[in-house]
Amino acid sequence: MGGPTVEERDAKIASEPTGDFFYGRRYYIEKTRFWGYLRKPREPWKRAKLVIFHEDRKTNPDRLPEDGPPGQRYGFDSNYEYRIWGHFTGKDDYEPNSNQFLPGFVLTRYEVLDRDPGWLFSPSDRFDRFRITVYPR
Repeated sequence: MGGPTVEERDAKIASEPTGDFFYGRRYYIEKTRFWGYLRKPREPWKRAKLVIFHEDRKTNPDRLPEDGPPGQRYGFDSNYEYRIWGHFTGKDDYEPNSNQFLPGFVLTRYEVLDRDPGWLFSPSDRFDRFRITVYPR
């Protein structure tokens, strides 16, 4: 997945702005409905949670048809990094295609921070769009 060294990533996280928001990384696996990983500012990615967005107030950044043209379809933003506003529901939601109960999150706002941030948890991360391969370590 490429990207910075571990030291560069750690330094970036240690110096990032804080506030009432989360840092999010879109993690798209075909046929799943989770959105990706969220973490609090200045926390390492290994503490991030895989979440399901509730779109009552705001739709996912990539809420597009699944069969649209390349770059204009659901999941086009896989591995984009975002600043995410909203709150956890306090309940877990079932994601049937990955057979997981994951925290629900009410999305209220987002902004793209980086379209190519590289690896998420480790420089050895490998992405497979058909199965979950990227886990916190």
